[in-house]
Amino acid sequence: MTIDMDDRYFTIRAPSQAETKVKGSRFLAKSKLVDSVEEVQAALERIRKREYAATHHCYAYRVGLFDRMTFKYSDDGEPSGTAGRPIYDVISGHNLTNVLIVVTRYFGGTKLGTGGLVRAYSEAAKLVIEKSGTKENFITESIKVEIEFPFYDQLSKILPKYSAKQTKADYSDRVALELEVRQSRADALIAEISQLSGGRARIERKKGDPGPS
Repeated sequence: MTIDMDDRYFTIRAPSQAETKVKGSRFLAKSKLVDSVEEVQAALERIRKREYAATHHCYAYRVGLFDRMTFKYSDDGEPSGTAGRPIYDVISGHNLTNVLIVVTRYFGGTKLGTGGLVRAYSEAAKLVIEKSGTKENFITESIKVEIEFPFYDQLSKILPKYSAKQTKADYSDRVALELEVRQSRADALIAEISQLSGGRARIERKKGDPGPS
């Protein structure tokens, strides 16, 4: 069975926090799961209020899936290219989306130079992603199937082949099922259900919400 992987994406597993120190400066990194730019702005505002005494709040985020993905990064007063972009490169390197990473710096009195800043912000971002963990997710589809009862056992046996889940079932002279399956496997599953029922199954499909693996 050929699988199109365009229904797969990665996020952090959970929000987290990590800290690194370089020549007296503290770099406090926080990761957040976000679904929209509005959530990003709200999270940034909360961090700025909580860490009001900090020197910089540098950040990067990616939100959305595939061709609808958007991103942004900010140096927040650090020399151009030394903070926001390194954080973003860590997010991109892990192929993550729906994530915000903010690295708050408390200046320790010693300038780190361009290279030192890039290393410090990159290291802080890597540490917080390591603590957060990463998670594989899939776009799913919900499929409603009405099938004659004698075909139910055969249908049940093919579901594991597609990693499909039966989420609802009503039994009478016919069986009404709701199935959840990865978007990339929906066409093949529907075709096999139709084949095993001799075309007598009633099938209705709709795209579902992104779901965890």
